[in-house]
Amino acid sequence: MLHEAYGFTDEPDRKALLDFKSQVSEENQDALSSWNNSSPLCNWKGVTCGLKNKRVTRLNLGGCQLRGMISPSIGNISFLISLNLSDNSIGGTIPYEVGNLFRLKYLNISFNFLEGEIPDNLFNCSRLLDLDLWHNHLGGGVPSELESLEKLETLDFGANNLRGKLPASLGNLTSLARVSFSKNNLEGRIPDDLARLTQLVHLGLGENKFSGGFPPSIYNFSSLEYLNMFGNVFSGSLKPDFGNLLPKLRLLEMGTNSFTGPIPTTLSNISNLQEFSIEQNKMTGSISSSFGKLKNLKTLRLHNNSLGSYSSGDLEFLKALSNCTQLQTLLVNRNRLGGVLPTSITNLSTNLWKLDLGTNFIFGTIPYGIGNLVSLQKLVLRENLLTGPLPSSIGKLSRLVFLNLTSNRMSGEIPSSIGNITWVDGIPGYFGNFSLLEYLNLSINNFEGEVPTEGKFRNATVVLVFGNKYLCGGIKELKLNQCIVQAQPSHSSGSKKVTIELSIGIALLLMVLIMAYISLCWFRKIKNNQLSKSPKNRLATSEARKELILIRE
Repeated sequence: MLHEAYGFTDEPDRKALLDFKSQVSEENQDALSSWNNSSPLCNWKGVTCGLKNKRVTRLNLGGCQLRGMISPSIGNISFLISLNLSDNSIGGTIPYEVGNLFRLKYLNISFNFLEGEIPDNLFNCSRLLDLDLWHNHLGGGVPSELESLEKLETLDFGANNLRGKLPASLGNLTSLARVSFSKNNLEGRIPDDLARLTQLVHLGLGENKFSGGFPPSIYNFSSLEYLNMFGNVFSGSLKPDFGNLLPKLRLLEMGTNSFTGPIPTTLSNISNLQEFSIEQNKMTGSISSSFGKLKNLKTLRLHNNSLGSYSSGDLEFLKALSNCTQLQTLLVNRNRLGGVLPTSITNLSTNLWKLDLGTNFIFGTIPYGIGNLVSLQKLVLRENLLTGPLPSSIGKLSRLVFLNLTSNRMSGEIPSSIGNITWVDGIPGYFGNFSLLEYLNLSINNFEGEVPTEGKFRNATVVLVFGNKYLCGGIKELKLNQCIVQAQPSHSSGSKKVTIELSIGIALLLMVLIMAYISLCWFRKIKNNQLSKSPKNRLATSEARKELILIRE
């Protein structure tokens, strides 16, 4: 009563929230069961009231599995500071009336099914600090009226259907720290006006159609920690002093663009860099050993470029990477890397779970110490020039899920046993016992021996071994030749005795014949001593020696 006497009444808020509830599908209203006239408004689920006037200041219904639409009455909760409707299944459009919430500072409607364009009236909420519309179906362009939100610190329009170009007026939001436009259909160049956003820590531009060279404005973001440019049409080369201009980066994703030229060696000056990805571009030059200075590096994706020169020095960076003890992912496949596979690969981080050197020009053998990489789940060395056997230490990789060695020149026998793991001749049987193994490709090599039929080898979709002409056995789906079974000797003692005696007799007879022949040759040599000095007879003696050697063999 006292509040009503001073004009403080919660009736507008109560009515607005009940209108909101009425727009929620009935089967999902259980989460709002406390929203009724018999309960105090400030005790309703998700509702927070001010201490003085008891008006609704915060509404948090994130993750309540709500379906339906947002009632326009939401705009009547005039004291609202924070509105969180994220992670629901709300459809329809953003009500124009949201723009009436002039006290609003935090608006999060992410992870819903909202459609239509972003209403211009929304930008009347001039006190907004955080605006999150991530992962909806919003269309249209990015409104230039954004510039009126001068206090905005976080802006996330990612994962929608926005199109067109970024407005230059975005550069007026100088308080912005986090911005994401990723996963839209935006295009064109990044405006130079964005250079004024010197407070940026997070910038997401990935999976759009942005074009042009590396945006010069980004070099001005010296505080930037996260930069995602993945999946656009950016081109051109990177500044040699890239790492000096952006020294605080932790994550740098530049994959699937058309960047060219060398990878700047100054990247090694970004001491906190944890992830660097520039895969599927047109990068050239060498992979610098300076990457070894990045003690915090966890992910390095350089695949699908033109790095390397088909020469022996191309793999020197592997030795330097042994200093990166936190490294988990190393992908350098589909480049021009040559040279012998160095033993230093066995000194890489024991945290490494994904290693791909495939489709290069690497030769030599797989080092025995490959078993040191105990966390490996995926190992790919396909389409190289590797020779020699598969080292027995591969059996130590108990977490292995994916192994691809296809299209090399590997050969030789594989050990029959190691430690407590049972092997078979040919392909090691322990592969069949790897409970996590989902893919094994040993095709197009020169492996030999019998293919197991147990464990994973029962499934021809998991194991590929074609193109190994010396392999045999396996399940019929592998279409290999049958292995030739050697006749087993009889186990009876009488048979063994006869066999031994017969073998001794043949051996003695052979020795007698050899000794007789030697004696005959010696006798002829003494008898014809005078004649043996002639060149003709020396030749005859030489031929006899050869014949004797043949007999011994």
